Amino acid sequence: MKNNTRINLLIALTYSVTLIGGMFLGYKFLKDQGYEFKKSVHLADNNAEKVDEIIHIINRNYVDDINADTLNHLPIDSLLHKLDPHSIYLPPAKANELTENLGGNFGGIGIEYYILKDTLLVTNVVKDGPAYLAGIKQGDKILKIDTVYVSGKSLPREQMMGKIKGRKGTPVKLTIMHPGNAQAVVFTVKRDRVKVSSIDASYMLNMDVGYIRISKFGAETDKDFVESVKNLKAAGMKKLVLDLRDNGGGYLTAATGLANQILQENKLIVYTQGKHEPRTDYIATGGGEFEDGKLAVLINENSASASEILAGAVQDLKRGIIIGRRSFGKGLVQEQFPFGDGSALNLTIARYYTPSGRSIQKSYKEGYRAYQNELERRFNDGELTSGKVVKKDSVKGRFLHGGIQPDIYVKLDTSGYNKFYNTLSSKRVLLDFVYDILASRYTGSFLEQNLTTFNVSDADFKDFLKYIQTQSIAIDARQLATAKPVILNDMKVLLCKYHLGDAGYYKALNLSDAVVKQAINSLQ
Repeated sequence: MKNNTRINLLIALTYSVTLIGGMFLGYKFLKDQGYEFKKSVHLADNNAEKVDEIIHIINRNYVDDINADTLNHLPIDSLLHKLDPHSIYLPPAKANELTENLGGNFGGIGIEYYILKDTLLVTNVVKDGPAYLAGIKQGDKILKIDTVYVSGKSLPREQMMGKIKGRKGTPVKLTIMHPGNAQAVVFTVKRDRVKVSSIDASYMLNMDVGYIRISKFGAETDKDFVESVKNLKAAGMKKLVLDLRDNGGGYLTAATGLANQILQENKLIVYTQGKHEPRTDYIATGGGEFEDGKLAVLINENSASASEILAGAVQDLKRGIIIGRRSFGKGLVQEQFPFGDGSALNLTIARYYTPSGRSIQKSYKEGYRAYQNELERRFNDGELTSGKVVKKDSVKGRFLHGGIQPDIYVKLDTSGYNKFYNTLSSKRVLLDFVYDILASRYTGSFLEQNLTTFNVSDADFKDFLKYIQTQSIAIDARQLATAKPVILNDMKVLLCKYHLGDAGYYKALNLSDAVVKQAINSLQ
């Protein structure tokens, strides 16, 4: 999509996000639940053997009937695209990355960084993680990793991450330049498991309304949710806004585990079924941490799969109100089949259905490319910006185009987003300016104390215009005037991200968020 929400634009600037976009029966979860991996896949000696093995797995496990003869001579990716858009082959590095992302911890040193002018700038240090304990601080610049100079090198992000991550207990030597120091310092940091919470933010919106934003459904999501709810209850929470926007999914058991915390005992959460998979019902166990309080669930076009399970159950069971825009429409379940070389096949084995029997999956009959461009088509058709409701089946009363339709629609706000702003975003000029110049002018304590009243000064904005000119970007006065309110708010939000982390980022972002405002009003 050429235009997008303010949240999506800022996330694109700030993170390199892997959108899982699937409900995933992960290896770890299946093993923990006593599943026997009888479908063990041995390492094929070459690509042709692996294709044969994949076809064999498809015949035994795929969700629908297929004609395997049509698949025999296709490359792996093309073969899987013939099935559905979510059956994928993962090379070893990608398979490992997915496991780490959803597992909630990884072997690393506990830092977030941003590549500023070909230098790794440390933007966050996980408290009590290996880097924190070694003395690495926010604002440090990493010049060298072991014997490899990374400063001034245009190395791919994946390559840099690969040099920092590694097996637990192994050392990595970092040459660091502290701000204001003339000499670099060498740190030897021992890699360890670093817990990555799937809760981006948890705080009180007002005296009795709490807010929790979940980025993905990982191994520890339900536990993280319980801890957040307890803390919010202690602060006076009676009502909850659960933000699942841009949450692409994750583990099925993580979604049902969280549903157990908000649904009463014996309620059907979801059921799954496929050609080789008999119907399996997932029932709420009761005794959850937030069974009774008023609930609003926020979704958008990037909320997929596990997010849709939760939203669908809340909607069908009338547990709360769904606010935002129609969700992605991903109702296929994948199981992972690992190969001996570390690669894996994520194969669709079932569909999931909401308690009322709705299949959320949108059509993929027009082919893989059309499916990938479906969100852009929604934008071009006016659905995202006008609230144009998709067609409904007059007999079954179900929406025809997939996804969860919200109870209250809030349109996509595109005001201020124009060609000039898109240029700033694509060239990362705004984020570069905040991290390179603006961050040093403010402190975390100042931002925290003045979050609701603080605005970026005119002097800061003038300096930003000078910074733009150093990047050889032509300034269109009319488009600049239109985009200025968005740019100023983005600066504030990104400053809060740098100094206050994800919690501060979303606190600042939500001050002007129409969907959050609607949720607060709806819960009164």
